[in-house]
Amino acid sequence: MAGGLRFAANCSMLFTEHPLLKRPSAARACGFDGVEFWWPFESAVPQGHDVDAFVSAMDASGVRLIALNFFAGDRAAGERGIVCRPDRVHEFRANLAVVAELGQRLGCRTFNALYGNIAPGDDASAARRTAVANLDAAAAAVDQFGGVIVLEPLSDPHPYPLRTSSDVLDVITTVRQSSGCRNLKVLADIYHLATNGDDIDFLFNSRLGEIGHVQIADAPGRHEPGTGTLPIRHYLRLLDDVDYAGWIGLEYAPTGQTAESLQWMGSGHWSGKR
Repeated sequence: MAGGLRFAANCSMLFTEHPLLKRPSAARACGFDGVEFWWPFESAVPQGHDVDAFVSAMDASGVRLIALNFFAGDRAAGERGIVCRPDRVHEFRANLAVVAELGQRLGCRTFNALYGNIAPGDDASAARRTAVANLDAAAAAVDQFGGVIVLEPLSDPHPYPLRTSSDVLDVITTVRQSSGCRNLKVLADIYHLATNGDDIDFLFNSRLGEIGHVQIADAPGRHEPGTGTLPIRHYLRLLDDVDYAGWIGLEYAPTGQTAESLQWMGSGHWSGKR
C-alpha cells in the first residue's frame, strides 16, 4: 500500500470510550494528526462556554480539526440535516454562524451540510429551493476564509433524497448556476456509496475534482475495514494513484476498543497518522 494518504479519526464514532472533549487527545495518542466531528453540541446554537470548551480541547490535543458537520437535527429520531427544510431556515442560518466561527478559530476548512429528509407529502420543489439558498449562503460564508461545503449521499434513512454522487452533483450544479459558487463539493463516503450501488471507481477516476472529502467504513455493518466485503484497500490504492490530496475520515463503528480497530492500518506509515 502506498503511503501518501492522510487519515483522520472521526471522533463522533471513534474513541467513544472517552468523553467527547477527551477524544481528540486520545486520537493524538494513537498517532493521528487530524480529526473530524459530527456536530459536537446538543443544539444548533450552543452556549458560548460550550463552544469555548470545545475549542480549548482541540487546541490542547495537538490535532487539527479537518472536517466538521453542521447541526443535523435529531439524529436519534431519524433526522439527517436541515438544509432543505423550509421551516428551519432561521435555525440553519444561526448554526452557520457558529460553524463559521469554529472554522476560523480552529483552522477547519471542510464542512459537511447534510441535506435533510423529504418525506412523502413534503413539497419537494420548496425543499429544493430552500436547499439551494441555504447552500449558497453557507458556501459564501466559509469562502471568506477558504472553506469548502461538502454534500453527502447517504444510504439511510430512506426519506433522505441524495443517494448517489449523481444526486449530489445535480444539486451542486443548481447552486452553481444560481450563484456561481465554486466551493461546494461531494463528500464521498465509500460505505454509503457502495451500499447504494454507486460506481466508486468512476467517481475517483473521472470526477476527482468534484470531491471535497472522503470517508471510509466497511459494509455491511459500518465497521473497520476487513470486517465486511468492500474492497477498501482497492479504493485507497486508487485514491493514491489519482493523487487525491485531501483527508480520509475513518467514520466507522469499531467492533471493539478503538485502538484495536486500527490494526488494519498495519505499521502506521501514513501521512497524517504517525
